Amino acid sequence: MKLLMIDDDTGLCELLSEYLSTQGFEVQSVHDGAQGLKLAQSNDYALILLDVMLPTLDGFEVLKQLRQTKLTPVIMLTAKGEDFDRIFGLELGADDYIPKPFNHRELLARVKAITRRIEHINSLGVTNTNKLLVNGVTINLGAREALINEHTLTLTGTEYEILALLCKNASEVVSKEQISEEVLGRRLASFDRSIDMHVSNIRKKIAEHIKTERIKTMRGTGYVFIQGE
Repeated sequence: MKLLMIDDDTGLCELLSEYLSTQGFEVQSVHDGAQGLKLAQSNDYALILLDVMLPTLDGFEVLKQLRQTKLTPVIMLTAKGEDFDRIFGLELGADDYIPKPFNHRELLARVKAITRRIEHINSLGVTNTNKLLVNGVTINLGAREALINEHTLTLTGTEYEILALLCKNASEVVSKEQISEEVLGRRLASFDRSIDMHVSNIRKKIAEHIKTERIKTMRGTGYVFIQGE
C-alpha cells in the first residue's frame, strides 16, 4: 500500500519511510503543505500522515482543502499536549491523530488499523447489497455508503464505520471504548475526545437532511442510535 507523509522534518520522514517499508508499505514524503496537497489531490493513497506545522500551507489548511474533493484517510501528527490541534483536526475530518514524539510501533499500529479496514473493503467489493434501514438512515454495507432520504452522506471512512456500528446496534448503548477498539483499532485513552468529535461530525452531516435527533449521548457511557417508532 502506498502512503503519503507530509512533514517538514526530513530526518523523521527518512526514518519512518525506512521502517514502514520493512512492513510492506511504500512511503512518498514531501516537506511542505502546498506540494503535499497537490500530490494528495492527484493521487490515490491508502493513507496520509499529515503534520500540523508545515511551510506554505499548514496541516489544517491541507486537510480542509483535501476534504473538499477526497476522503483519503488521514492521521494527523500533532504536538504533544496540543489538545486544540487534535480537536480541530478531527473537526476538519481527520481519521485519527498521534502526538509527537511517538513510538514507531504505535504509529504502525494506527496505520495498520486503518489500512486493514481498506483491505477488508477491497476484498468485499461493491456487489454485496446488504442494507440496514434504521429510522430514516440507510446503511449500504456493500457500497459502504450512508443515505438519508436518498441523499448520500459525505462521510470519512471512520465516520462511516462509527455510524454503521451504531445502526447495527440501534437502541442499544455502544460504549466509546467499543467504538475506539472496533473502528480505530486501539484502546480509548483517558481524556481522548476523538470519538466525541467523530460523532459530532456525523450529527452535523445528518442534521443537514433531518432535524430530529438520531444519535443520543449517554453521558459517561457512550451513544445510542435512536430506533424510532
